[in-house]
Amino acid sequence: MKKNTKLILSLAAVVAVLFLSVWGQNHLDDFILRLLNMWGLYIILVCSFNLVFGFTGQFSLAHAGLIAVGAYTVSILTLSPEAKVMSFLITPPLPWVENAYWPILPSLLLGGFLAAFVGFLIGAPALRLHGDYLLIVTFGFSEVIRLLLVNLPMVCNGAMGLKGVPNQITLTWMAVAVIITVFVTKRLIDSSYGRALKCIREDEIAAEAVGVNLFYHKMMSFVVASFFVGIAGGLFSNILGTVDPNTFRPYLTYAVVTIAVLGGVQSLTGGIIAAGIYTVMSELLRSVEAPRMIFNYSFPGVPGLRMLAFAIMLLFLILFARGGLMGSREFSWDGIYGWVHRLMKKSNGAENREHTGS
Repeated sequence: MKKNTKLILSLAAVVAVLFLSVWGQNHLDDFILRLLNMWGLYIILVCSFNLVFGFTGQFSLAHAGLIAVGAYTVSILTLSPEAKVMSFLITPPLPWVENAYWPILPSLLLGGFLAAFVGFLIGAPALRLHGDYLLIVTFGFSEVIRLLLVNLPMVCNGAMGLKGVPNQITLTWMAVAVIITVFVTKRLIDSSYGRALKCIREDEIAAEAVGVNLFYHKMMSFVVASFFVGIAGGLFSNILGTVDPNTFRPYLTYAVVTIAVLGGVQSLTGGIIAAGIYTVMSELLRSVEAPRMIFNYSFPGVPGLRMLAFAIMLLFLILFARGGLMGSREFSWDGIYGWVHRLMKKSNGAENREHTGS
C-alpha cells in the first residue's frame, strides 16, 4: 500500500475517533463515559510502561508515584482558592498554593513536565542499575513520593488529600491525549532512537560497543514516559474528582503492569486492546466483591477478589501465550489490506469452484 494512502487512512481514523468522542460526550450516559475515560487513561499509562520496559528493557515500578505528581499538580492548580480553604482544614495552605488558579491545559502540561523532572531525578541514579536492583529502587522512589504527599500538609493537605477537583475533562480531551501519546511513542520507537532502545533491550554490552550512549537513551525513554504518566495523573484527578495519598499505592502500578503483560510488552496495539479488556473486566468483576447469598450461605464479600481474578488470568496467559495477546505485532494498514485481499481471493476461488462444478 502506498505511503500517501496510509497517511490518508490514518488521518481519517483520527478524525473518526475525534468525531465519535464528541458524539459520545453528548449522547452516552455517565457510566459509559467513565469507562471510556478510564480506558483512555490506561492506554496512556501502558504506552509509557511499554516504552520503558518493552522497548528499552528497564523494569520500572515508579508509575504510581509519577501519577501522583501529575494528579496533585493539576488538583492544586485547578481548585479555586475558596475550595482550597475548605479542603485544608487542619493546616492552612501556603500562600502560593492557595492563590494558584490555572486553566486545565497549562495545568496538565505543568503536571507532565514536573513528572518528567521527577522522572529525571529518579532515573539519574536508578538507571545505572540493572534487573531486580532497578525494580527495587524505582519502587522505593514511588513510595517516597507517596509519603512526601502525606508529610506536606501545607501543600498537599497531608493524608486528607484534596476534594472537589473540578471535572473539566471531556471524552474528546481524553481522545486527543491518547492520540498524541500513541503517535509520539510510535514515532519514537520507529526512529533511530527507537532502534537504539531496542538494541539496549537485547544486549547493553553490544549496544555500547557499537556506540550507543546507554545512559542518554535510557534517560530519554524514562523522561518521555514520565511526562505522559504525569499527563495521565492530571486526567486521573479530574476523573476521580478527589486525590489522596492512598490512591497512589503500589496496586496502581501493578494494574499497569498487568495490562502491559496481557497485551504484550512490545506491542502498543496489544496494550490498547488489553487496556479495554482490563477496564471492562474491572467493572464486571466488581460484583464478586459484593455481599451475596451462595447456596443459602451469606457471603460477606471480600475486597481484592478482582486482583485474584486478574492474577489467575495472567497465570493462564503465561502458560498458553507468553508474549501476550499481540506479542510484538502491531496494527498496520498493510496488514488490513493483506487480510482483505486474502479474504477476497478465497471468496473468488470458492465462486470459481462453484461455477466449475455446475
